[in-house]
Amino acid sequence: MTDIRAAITGVGGYVPDYILTNKELETMVETTDEWITSRTGIKERRILKGENKGVSVMGIEAVKDMLAKTHVDPKEIDLLIFATVTADMTFPATANIVASSIGAVNAFSYDISAACSGFLFALTTGASFIESGMYKKIVIVGGDKMSAIMDYTDRTTCIIFGDGAGCVLLEPTTEDVGVMDSILKSDGSGESYLHMKAGGSRIPASHQTVESRQHYVYQEGSAVFKFAVTNMAEVSAQLAERNNLKPDDIAWLVPHQANKRIIDAAASRVGITEDKVMMNIERYGNTTAGTIPLLLWDYEKQLKKGDNLILAAFGGGFTWGAVYVKWAYNG
Repeated sequence: MTDIRAAITGVGGYVPDYILTNKELETMVETTDEWITSRTGIKERRILKGENKGVSVMGIEAVKDMLAKTHVDPKEIDLLIFATVTADMTFPATANIVASSIGAVNAFSYDISAACSGFLFALTTGASFIESGMYKKIVIVGGDKMSAIMDYTDRTTCIIFGDGAGCVLLEPTTEDVGVMDSILKSDGSGESYLHMKAGGSRIPASHQTVESRQHYVYQEGSAVFKFAVTNMAEVSAQLAERNNLKPDDIAWLVPHQANKRIIDAAASRVGITEDKVMMNIERYGNTTAGTIPLLLWDYEKQLKKGDNLILAAFGGGFTWGAVYVKWAYNG
C-alpha cells in the first residue's frame, strides 16, 4: 500500500494596515530604535485597530487569501484548526468563527493553544488526519492579536510583539513531498518565566486583577532567551540529523520570529547560512502562532517543489519543536 502524506498545497496570510514603528514606541516607553533593533532585529510591527475586532478578523482574511489562490471551494474543507493564544473569546473556538465566516459549512473546527509553537502543533495534528485517510482538505491557521494582551508601559514586552495571521492548506499525496517528520516538546516548568497571570480559571478576572495589570503578557526575558536559544536550535539539528539532512540538502530554515539572535543560533547549530533563513521579523515582530505561516506566505514565490524545509519554534509553556516539510509545488 502506498503511503499517504499531507502536502502543503496553498498558503495565505494577512497583516493589519497599521504600522507601529520603533520611533513611535520611543514616545510610549523608555527605549530607542537602535536598542530595539540591535537586541531583537525588529524595526516595526503591525497592529489590528478598531472596535470589536479579534484575531478571527485576521484569520478570516488569511484563509480567504489562500482560497482565492488555490480556487478551493470552502464547502470542500473537512477540518479547520486555529492555533492561537488570543482567541476572540473563551468560547466558542475562534476556529468555529472563521469556518462559519468563510463558508466552510461541512468542516468541523477547533483551536489549539501552544503559544509560539502552536502552528507546528496544529500542522502535525492536521497531517495525522490526512495520513489516516479520514480527510482530504484541512486548513491550518496560526495567528495572534498580541496587542490585545500587551502592556504598552512595559518596555520589555511591548517592543517584541505584533499582530498577524497565516494559514496553509493540507491535502493528501502519494508523492515524495509533504510533512515528512516532526519532533515536538513541552515542559510545564517554564510556566513561571512566560505567562499571563489572570483571566483563566485559576485567577478569574476581577477589578483587582485589572487594576494590578495582571491581564498582560509577563516574561522574564533572559531566562526565556536562554531556553529558546538552546532548545529551538537543538530540536532543529536533531530533526535534520534524524533525516540525514546535511546543510546543503536544506533549502530553507523557517524559524519562529521571536528574536534575531535566537534565529541566528538555530541557523548556526544546523549549519545553515543566512541566505537560506526565512526572516521577516524586522517588519512584523513576533506574531506568536502567526510567524511561521507568515514566513511561508512571504517566501511562497521563492519555494520550489521538492525543497527541504525545517520549520522550528519555541514558545511559552514551555513548548518547542521542529517539523520537516518537503515542499509540494513551485511558487
